[in-house]
Parts: sequence; C-alpha cells; structure tokens
Amino acid sequence: MARELKRKCIVLICVIMLMLSLLGDNYGTKAEPQVPCYFIFGDSLVDNGNNNVIRSLARADYLPYGIDFPDGPTGRFSNGKTTVDVIAELLGFDDYIPPYATTRGREILRGVNFASAAAGIRDETGQQLGARISFSGQVNNYRNTVQQIVRIIGDEDSAANYLSKCIYSIGVGSNDYLNNYFMPQYYSTSRQYNPQQYASVLIQQYTQQLKTLYNYGARKFVLIGVGQIGCSPNSLAQNSPDGRTCVRNINVANQLFNNNLRALVDNLNRNTPDAKLIYINAYGIFQDLIDNPRAFGFLVTNAGCCGVGRNNGQITCLPFQTPCQNRNEYLFWDAFHPSEAANVIVGRRSYKAQRSTDAYPFDIQRLAQL
Repeated sequence: MARELKRKCIVLICVIMLMLSLLGDNYGTKAEPQVPCYFIFGDSLVDNGNNNVIRSLARADYLPYGIDFPDGPTGRFSNGKTTVDVIAELLGFDDYIPPYATTRGREILRGVNFASAAAGIRDETGQQLGARISFSGQVNNYRNTVQQIVRIIGDEDSAANYLSKCIYSIGVGSNDYLNNYFMPQYYSTSRQYNPQQYASVLIQQYTQQLKTLYNYGARKFVLIGVGQIGCSPNSLAQNSPDGRTCVRNINVANQLFNNNLRALVDNLNRNTPDAKLIYINAYGIFQDLIDNPRAFGFLVTNAGCCGVGRNNGQITCLPFQTPCQNRNEYLFWDAFHPSEAANVIVGRRSYKAQRSTDAYPFDIQRLAQL
C-alpha cells in the first residue's frame, strides 16, 4: 500500500514538473518584439502624455479620460487605448511606448512617443489652444533622442543599423484642417489657398520632416492618413443640418490630402530604395465603420460618449463628467476622438489589413518583417 502511494506521488510530481516546464517554455521566456523600437509622431489621436507638462488647453490628464485604461488618465484622448497602443501590442512590445516627456535612459532604445495634442504639420496650427509640439518640434525632439541613442550604443554606425530596423509611425494633418484651415476666425490659410493648393503645401512641409527623419536613421515609415473629420461629433454639431450627414467640404479636403500622401509613398519608395514607406487608409477604415456600424458592434456613430451640447460634440469631455455606460457601442469617445473600441479596430487593420484598401502597398505586419 505504502509502495503504491509512493509510486503515485512520484508520478504526480513528474506530471507537475512537466507542466511547469511547458508553461516556462510558453510564458517564462518573453518573446522579443518584431522590431527593436517604435517611434510615434502625431497629434491627440496618439498623444499619451506629452501635453501633460506644457501650458495647453489640449489636455486629457483627467477623468473620465482613461476610465477604461489600466493606469487611468494618462493624457490619452480616449476612454482607453489609442491605435498606436494596439499596434505596439501587436508588434510584441511588453508595454506601451512611453511619452517623450517622461522617457529616460536606456528606455529610449525601445522607442518614444513624440505626439502632441493640437499639433500639426504647420507650426502655427493649434496655437489658439496654447502650447503644443508641432511636427517639426517632434522631429527636433527625435534628433535629440538619436544623439542619446548613439551615446548608449557606442557609435553612429551601430546606432544607424539599430534604428534602420525600427518602425516610425506618423499621423499628422488633422489639426491643419480642424484647428487651422476650417477656422478662418483665427487663421488665414483658407483665404490664401484653395483645398488642393493647401493639401500640396502641407505635403511639401511633411516631406521635409520625413527627409530629416531619414537623415537621422529612419527607414521604415508608416504614414497614417487623415480620418473623416467631417463625420466627427464636433463637425456634425457645428455644420450638419440633421446632425447625421457628414460635412462634405471638410471630408473632400481631407481626401485631397490623403491622395497626395499616398502619392508621396510611391514617390519616396521609388527614390529612396533603402527606405520602405506604407500608407494607412484611416479614412477608408472609418468609412467602413460608419457604413456598417452594427457589423462592428457600434450603435452610435454620430455622437460622443462624453461631451456637451448637440451630438455631445459642441464642447469636449469635461473633467469628472459622467460618460455613457455602453462605451464599446460608441464610435466616438468625445467630440473629436474615437473610442477605444474604434481604436482597436483601426489598430488591428493597420497592422494586418483586412481589406486590400486598408494599407498600401502592404501592412505594418509585412513592414516589420522586411
């Protein structure tokens, strides 16, 4: 009897050790991310805390922003994750890419988020909201970061080789329309340029910043197009008679910019053979969500989950305001920004295209493999 019990105990111990061994193989050894680092440039759609430390009205470091994010309010303009948070997860990073404002030491080796709410391609964009870090300012911050990376790695050649494997996502342009061109009471651009001319001017300035990034080691670029600003709760509240029909002149202007941005991808891919650029069709992905909301779980597409006034879009989400309960059923979190549920879909389709139109000429997953 004792011998049989001893034998069963030995068998049980062996089974437990085998299971622990298998668990160790699956979970104990953390897989490396698909790329060594991820650098992010953009505006409030991807800002995760840089505006917290500057004098700006464009801030989201208070509840109910972050109500569904593990760390609460961080400066993200959403109830939870942003698209770049989702992309970072899919790329295999074990944590989200930290903001430039708080990133220190060797932490910069896995990437930095330089994005700033209210920022645009043009330096004056968003100035009515106070301080912000324009695209050119973000690129300057990246240059400073590269100098630190060179010191950490030891020499410029090794640093250049390291940076060439990283992914650089750029999502700017929305504020150049929302907080510039379509705000004639503050800005003169709509009197200086027609929409086609303005799109061309923006792309020229955008291109110069890309060249600077290239000169400082960037080789894998993700250029994210402008979304449907004319369908945001704010645009609907201000300019849509029925509160549901998207504002055509704003969306047409956005499409002109996107067409030029996609053409820029072709141009730079031809003329810089050691660089690879892709275009993410955020406009088209959002069109899909608006056209087929129930297929994606959305019941409300024309109002913010949190906000004030018509469409919850005339004033954005206020401190400690009570948001809607069914946040996953809202396409928009506030007057301007998508909900986490929408960001998850856009992030996933950016990483791995579900339709041939989602990414051009290929998606982020493929870019990471090159």
